[in-house]
Amino acid sequence: MKWLNLFRKNIDNPEEISLGILKKRWQKFKTMKRGYYSFVVLVTLYIISFFLPFLINNRAIIVKYEDNVYFPVIQGYFHGSTFGQDVPGETNYRILRETWKSENSRNWLILPPYPYSPYEDITVEGNKMFDPPSSDRWLGTDNTGRDVFARLCYAFNISISFALVLTVLNYIIGILIGGAMGYFGGKFDLFFQRIIEIWSSMPILYVIIILVSIMKPSFLLLIGIYTIVNWISMTYLMRAEFYREKSKDYVAAALSMGQSDFKVMFKHILPNSLVPVITFFPFAVVQGILALVGLDYLGFGMPPPTPSWGQMLDVGLSNITKWWMVFAPVTAQFLTLLCIVFIGEGVREAFDPKVYSRLR
Repeated sequence: MKWLNLFRKNIDNPEEISLGILKKRWQKFKTMKRGYYSFVVLVTLYIISFFLPFLINNRAIIVKYEDNVYFPVIQGYFHGSTFGQDVPGETNYRILRETWKSENSRNWLILPPYPYSPYEDITVEGNKMFDPPSSDRWLGTDNTGRDVFARLCYAFNISISFALVLTVLNYIIGILIGGAMGYFGGKFDLFFQRIIEIWSSMPILYVIIILVSIMKPSFLLLIGIYTIVNWISMTYLMRAEFYREKSKDYVAAALSMGQSDFKVMFKHILPNSLVPVITFFPFAVVQGILALVGLDYLGFGMPPPTPSWGQMLDVGLSNITKWWMVFAPVTAQFLTLLCIVFIGEGVREAFDPKVYSRLR
């Protein structure tokens, strides 16, 4: 009787079964220590990277000047302020702080913990080309006097954001087209297969070179170009999943109850086809990061002076004697990609259908 009551309870509340499976998978993921800790570290660093203007910047956070308070970090995005003017003539807050200290002035300011910007070059007083690492500049400067550590941190946010946006867009397109191909089949499937075969033969690198030579490269332009062909791999995966799932009894039951094709596809079949989507997601992010790094290295990526690991690597390999210019971007890429791969391994293990399913 106890098992019968439990069975009735699960039938009446099917969401409890799903919740239980997700909870088990999360617990399994947490047991994969390197994947779990990599996930915590990477997510924490990515969240912190959105606050970099308050942590790594040459603009002061707060300035007290003649009984008035200014916030250059924020006001720097607007024109016409006493402090924080977003123009080449903006004051050097590091020098200003030392000047006020030496004069025992009542004015004061608070700089970010690391008071250097990824954009200031040798035109700013005190910046030197290829200045080696020191206690002030942790990873030295590059060929234009820009701080390497600051550029490394800002490039981390750009690289992860680029990969995430690219992967999500590719997954949306791939799921929609692949799901429709697998669900409807027949001539619809054959038609899109021929289109994909033609589309996948497009030389994406040459397309990027042509478009970049015509238009100014930007974050959104590169996302759009890469999305043109990157959705194809997910399309084939979802096509196979929908083909497999549509032959099962629950789909026939849903259709016999009069539910629409749209509801059957995205309410019933899609939730049971998410394992490849979730398990391949971290590895797709890795591909997105490598794609941006490769484009930046070849000179067809983000426009200068945007912080970029690929651009830093290009400068380092062109000046191989400046070891910090090679060590910094290579180490950052290696550690980031290693963490993502560890996360992917943990997710793949947690979502293994042989470990947890609705029948266990």
